[in-house]
Amino acid sequence: MDILRRSLEAQADPPRWVLVVAAVLAAVTVLSDRVWPVARHVITIAHEGGHALAAVVSGRRLAGVRLHSDTSGVTISSGRPTGPGVIATVAAGYPTPSLIGLGAAGLLATGRTSLVLQLCVALLLTMLIVIRNGFGVVSLLVSTAAILGISWFAPPTARAGFAAYIACFLLLGALRPVVEVQRQRRRRRARDSDPDQLARLTGLTGVFWVGLFGLIGLACTAGGAVALFG
Repeated sequence: MDILRRSLEAQADPPRWVLVVAAVLAAVTVLSDRVWPVARHVITIAHEGGHALAAVVSGRRLAGVRLHSDTSGVTISSGRPTGPGVIATVAAGYPTPSLIGLGAAGLLATGRTSLVLQLCVALLLTMLIVIRNGFGVVSLLVSTAAILGISWFAPPTARAGFAAYIACFLLLGALRPVVEVQRQRRRRRARDSDPDQLARLTGLTGVFWVGLFGLIGLACTAGGAVALFG
């Protein structure tokens, strides 16, 4: 109960420069062609987590999630091959990192730094239940250990900066895969991408779905920026 109480309590706002540095580091992470291939695993975890959650909520049978070393992932569920449930499941992937980032930014705006970090740990541990391959387990454990290490040993300002970095990275990092998938679609290398699956399921074009994912990501990024810096 004491841990829960401290999680829900508001902490002191970090200096503005801490938030700025966190945002800049997140942007560098996303834009760097050297760092991004490693950092992208975090976006994939959130992406596949969105598929898995949507599958469960829509009443589909979730068989498991696999995360691969090339930063790809797959969520396996069964149920009706058409209809709202499968559409929601396929559509949930790309927006999820943005929505998590927006939620984290909103909590940080109210001073809930500890709660942000503990919720991230809770989400990662929940994902462990449905992971079905070794690389996925290692990815989740490494991510969890990193957050726990900061939560336990870092001073308050560093914890706040790290939580802000997570929020900014999720918001900005969610945008790059949308751009990447459209590039792959133009080269006809992504016939089974989420937008193309949704096009077959709904009759709407893949470009429509890419645009929708991009707009959601941009809206969440704008909302997160207002929450953190407004």
